[in-house]
Amino acid sequence: MTVDRYRLTFTHPGPDSTMVTDQVTVERTAASGPGGHPVYSDPTGILRAEISPAGEVRMLASGAYQTPISPAAEPIG
Repeated sequence: MTVDRYRLTFTHPGPDSTMVTDQVTVERTAASGPGGHPVYSDPTGILRAEISPAGEVRMLASGAYQTPISPAAEPIG
């Protein structure tokens, strides 16, 4: 079963050294990633991720100079 939407949760150090959590919802696109799994994107198209059926996330750079971190993925609906 292919999921249409995921919530990605990113955890990273904040400005005062405490951990900060950001969440973004991504939707499935018609594209496939390098591993052959569906590519999901946020509404801006800047955040792109290949997500396997097992929930493994591979962030895909959508422009130069990006260093994406790996998030946790949670299926939505």
